Amino acid sequence: MTFADLGLSTEVLRAVEDSGYTTPTPIQEKAIPYVLMGRDVLGTAQTGTGKTASFTLPMIDILSSGQTKSRMPRSLILEPTRELAAQVADNFENYGRYTKLSMALLIGGVSFSDQEAKLDKGVDVLIATPGRLLDHFERGKVLLNGVKTLVIDEADRMMDMGFIPDVEKIVSLMPPLRQTLFFSATMSKDMRKLADKFLMNPKEVEVAARSSAATTVTQGLLTVLKREKRPALRKLLQDESVKTSFIFCNRKKDVDILLGSLTKHGFNAGALHGDMTQSHRMETLEKFKSGEIAHLVCSDVAARGIDISSVSHVFNFDVPTHAEDYVHRIGRTGRAGQEGHAYTLAAKGDEKYLDAIYKVIGKEIPTITLEGMDEIADEGKEIESRGRKPRKSRSEGSRGRSSSSSSSSSSSSSSSSSSSSASSSERSRPENRSSADRDDWKPKKQSRSRRSRYHDDDDDTPVLGLGDHVPAFFNIPMRKSVSE
Repeated sequence: MTFADLGLSTEVLRAVEDSGYTTPTPIQEKAIPYVLMGRDVLGTAQTGTGKTASFTLPMIDILSSGQTKSRMPRSLILEPTRELAAQVADNFENYGRYTKLSMALLIGGVSFSDQEAKLDKGVDVLIATPGRLLDHFERGKVLLNGVKTLVIDEADRMMDMGFIPDVEKIVSLMPPLRQTLFFSATMSKDMRKLADKFLMNPKEVEVAARSSAATTVTQGLLTVLKREKRPALRKLLQDESVKTSFIFCNRKKDVDILLGSLTKHGFNAGALHGDMTQSHRMETLEKFKSGEIAHLVCSDVAARGIDISSVSHVFNFDVPTHAEDYVHRIGRTGRAGQEGHAYTLAAKGDEKYLDAIYKVIGKEIPTITLEGMDEIADEGKEIESRGRKPRKSRSEGSRGRSSSSSSSSSSSSSSSSSSSSASSSERSRPENRSSADRDDWKPKKQSRSRRSRYHDDDDDTPVLGLGDHVPAFFNIPMRKSVSE
């Protein structure tokens, strides 16, 4: 089957041909005809299966047949992350190059004024993350009652990131008579129940999840103690012929900690996670694509949607807690027929996550060994010992307090205690530690404020919401909101 057999217009077929594609993927072959018919679609497909083109191609055809540049957008595509939204926008511009359709990309980390300027001119399609779209709606800059086609992409990721209330709010602002396309990598009971809220008599299309890039990606599993993970990763980076690599962590704070460790040991590395500004993210990605940065330490949220064909290695510094994320991670290498390598570092407590991964990929990950494990174990013990602080016994503390009270007055005791506390505080600051200690320093865990209903960013960083306030009788400085 060819793209011409799917019923697409001449303009769209010409753009597809210019992009070098001749044969549709299974999800495109199944979904595009029903989208052109105006049917609601419930699609199950992983990222990387050509899903984006399965809704952008027919959407361009549908929009081209109507009035262009209307004051209100006629189509809306919702994505969970900035990177995915930007990738969809690139696809829309690429496939719509022979049409006169206009598009606006609404994502966090970018100036409101530039986005508002596009909205004021009128656009045919909006591609947005939920938080930023609601911010524009609250400002009175966008109306959604003219939307005829809605795409909810990566719905399972939306649920994981807590965006479903925002999505429900957005859908409530749209007309009930519309075409809705709902895509998810998995279709659990909760996901199907959610889809039933948004879809009317949908046509279900499904593409089997990729088990792995088995033919092009060599996988390996290294089991170590938690304290040995950093020296083991450095050993892998040294022993393997690594040109460029993704190094995945499960938590954003661990991304920064691991980056500091790699940089200290002379590795050319950069970081990518949700707390970074959009401009900083894009700058880091450009450096990685150009080879200026060899290793990119990142979180799943930040890396989703990134397509770089020349990545030689993927390292899972943490075993992903969601099995589907493993498939997504290792799919960053071995692309376009090139050989790739994916190695996972597992520690005690990761067994249940590995079992879930084995069920998804249909096999176990082959175990590997490293030369010099004795040295790695010794270095891990040294790291652990540096992280421990000597504890005073209760009797020593009592004797110290008794001696202090008998030798000085209460005022001098208070002054001495304050000075000692300040000195201890100064020594505990990471910048005043030795380089070895800084390598293993971790910030104290901060209590997270409740998630705002509306938020400027599209990742999982909470900011102060529109309805939030701090009572005056609490003398607590408010944390600054995410910069516009």
